[in-house]
Amino acid sequence: MTEFKNVTAIKKANIYFDGKVTSRTLVFPDGSKKTLGIMLPGDYEFNTDAPEIMDILSGDLDVLLPGRQEWQKIRGGESFEVPGKSRFGLRIREITDYCCSFTV
Repeated sequence: MTEFKNVTAIKKANIYFDGKVTSRTLVFPDGSKKTLGIMLPGDYEFNTDAPEIMDILSGDLDVLLPGRQEWQKIRGGESFEVPGKSRFGLRIREITDYCCSFTV
């Protein structure tokens, strides 16, 4: 899917790590949410309340998922899932374009 229709876009940006990670929130008619964003190269640690599916549209990164000891390589066109109420690490190797879907 290359576009979303019939959504509400929240104007205020989500800005993390001194602007190195940014996103915008989309709200769908059923109340579900997604964020579309960009991550600049760097190492980051995130906390999440709700489960997430991260679709990497373009870029190159490694992810350390909860309960794992080894980093997993992810490239554009791939995705990974993060359980709710958890913490995960990202090593962004090149500018990365992503779409995060929050599941309930």
